[in-house]
Amino acid sequence: MIDQFRNVVTPHVSDNMNRMFSAGSELRPYFKQGKLIGVALTIRTRPGDNLMVHKAIDLAEPGDVLVVDAGGETTNAIMGEIMLELSKKKGIRGCIVNGAIRDSSAFLSGDFPMYAKGVTHRGPYKDGPGEINVPVSIGGMIIEPGDLIIGDEDGVVAIPAHEAEQVLIKVKEQEKKEYQTFEEIKNGTIDRRWIDETLKTKGCEIDEISK
Repeated sequence: MIDQFRNVVTPHVSDNMNRMFSAGSELRPYFKQGKLIGVALTIRTRPGDNLMVHKAIDLAEPGDVLVVDAGGETTNAIMGEIMLELSKKKGIRGCIVNGAIRDSSAFLSGDFPMYAKGVTHRGPYKDGPGEINVPVSIGGMIIEPGDLIIGDEDGVVAIPAHEAEQVLIKVKEQEKKEYQTFEEIKNGTIDRRWIDETLKTKGCEIDEISK
């Protein structure tokens, strides 16, 4: 299933999940290039503390995506360059931090997908508490352990594991429709009557101006 989503873009996923589900538009990409796709390993931690994030890295398996709900607080960084290198060594596919990171140049110059809410030089505490593999909420979206995570230059979206197959079917249908639309634009055969028809159903009156 992951392989089948590898070339899928987040707007197509969002469109086919009622345009209501995303991991928060405030989460911005901090990496030079690449694509995020993998399985959610979720962490909930006290804002400004990364003890359980370190534990999650040790528990992670290749293909996992760390999804860290740090309460959206950006006073202290949750991850930095050392944790970046540890994550890459473990085969982690990328990270989402509902909080801040530091050593941002290390992320921005590479191809390890990192999404975060902000950047600060202030380091984290390592006292806890925290939880691993529990439902987390980021940007109004509930992300469960094992959900499919997809991220690109437009943001991040999480697909519930039990919905992935159905979402994929809809995405492929949309890809075909958009390909046809682009061909019609290129050939000058696109039908734009739907605009006036929609305006008419909404009671819009159009005055024809003679030249």
